[in-house]
Amino acid sequence: MAASSNSSLSGSSVSSDAEEYQPPIWKSYLYQLQQEAPRPKRIICPREVENRPKYYGREFHGIISREQADELLGGVEGAYILRESQRQPGCYTLALRFGNQTLNYRLFHDGKHFVGEKRFESIHDLVTDGLITLYIETKAAEYISKMTTNPIYEHIGYATLLREKVSRKLSKSKNEPRKTNVTHEEHTTVDKISSLVRRAALTHNDNHFNYEKTHNFKVHTFRGPHWCEYCANFMWGLIAQGVRCSDCGLNVHKQCSKHVPNDCQPDLKRIKKVYCCDLTTLVKAHNTQRPMVVDICIREIEARGLKSEGLYRVSGFTEHIEDVKMAFDRDGEKADISANVYPDINIITGALKLYFRDLPIPVITYDTYSKFIDAAKISNADERLEAVHEVLMLLPPAHYETLRYLMIHLKKVTMNEKDNFMNAENLGIVFGPTLMRPPEDSTLTTLHDMRYQKLIVQILIENEDVLF
Repeated sequence: MAASSNSSLSGSSVSSDAEEYQPPIWKSYLYQLQQEAPRPKRIICPREVENRPKYYGREFHGIISREQADELLGGVEGAYILRESQRQPGCYTLALRFGNQTLNYRLFHDGKHFVGEKRFESIHDLVTDGLITLYIETKAAEYISKMTTNPIYEHIGYATLLREKVSRKLSKSKNEPRKTNVTHEEHTTVDKISSLVRRAALTHNDNHFNYEKTHNFKVHTFRGPHWCEYCANFMWGLIAQGVRCSDCGLNVHKQCSKHVPNDCQPDLKRIKKVYCCDLTTLVKAHNTQRPMVVDICIREIEARGLKSEGLYRVSGFTEHIEDVKMAFDRDGEKADISANVYPDINIITGALKLYFRDLPIPVITYDTYSKFIDAAKISNADERLEAVHEVLMLLPPAHYETLRYLMIHLKKVTMNEKDNFMNAENLGIVFGPTLMRPPEDSTLTTLHDMRYQKLIVQILIENEDVLF
């Protein structure tokens, strides 16, 4: 959540409009410490150093000892030089004065400068970030260790003030006719609300399908002051100050991310495509029970294709299937896959199978794969059915619901076997490797498990009324 230093530290009162609202709860202590941190002071070498690496400047002093480096720094807080190791020529060291002592760090360069995980464009930025981190972690070690003990995330104090307003705006936008200027205003309002407030509003929206979803956190560099949306503390440093969820935009400290509950509410504008998108992420972003691709394709197939010979076994033209994929990625639920555009039903069945194959986590997840295979190996039919049912209960809710809906559809396909010649076993051969894949990318494992994959799908189709 971006925040200017003035608005975030002033404790301003709550505005009547969401657009102008600035939460008054950001904690300023760590921000103040960053402002107090020592500034870097480059100690320039007065002579030209031979064999100086081209990516180092005049702060490089060549081959000198630790004692010589200490003397050059002169006890000035924040002063730094670069030197080449006497013991290991070709290895370079950053000598930095901090806390009344000289700290020595092995320095690396691979296009960027680094001494740890963070990589910097310049030595100056590396030293600046290092001094901030050293200062804050020295002055506030105990404070930092307790940051996660009383998070704002659990009770969302300021977000509570907006829940009713935001929920009303969201429901209003669903029920009212869409005028161009109204739509623009609605989007502007929601965009300006933090991901935390948006999460609170969606959590309390009765129409939202409450599937649990983990956050997709990735290290992020924030431009300008940013505060953690979990603990409300400042995210210090120059780069990689924290992590951001690429699905919902939640910004938190790396250490706080371990405590955030699995309540990601994906933001539709962050979801770039339909195919190849995580199943739970897609359904939560679109606020649907199942992926819209599944619903739309099955509806079209049942309307005009249940009696088609070799349904799901016969392939459509690859380029036309790719066209359907691009239509869903581009237009979402407005994609036109009617008979006017794609008269061959095998193109639609091919697009549905491709959707399942492209999922980063299969409908039958990697976590449950081996359990399903083990269940398929049970010889006693009743025990096998019970085992399959137990493993089904382990699937994530969105995966379970998608599989349930698909099996009901495939059962309808088998009821038209006299026309389409597709029974449960035939469909098991088609959908086995489509719906489940082994966690390890092993051709040998895949070949060995094919008959069990087929059997699992066959069991699911024949017993869908009992298992789901």
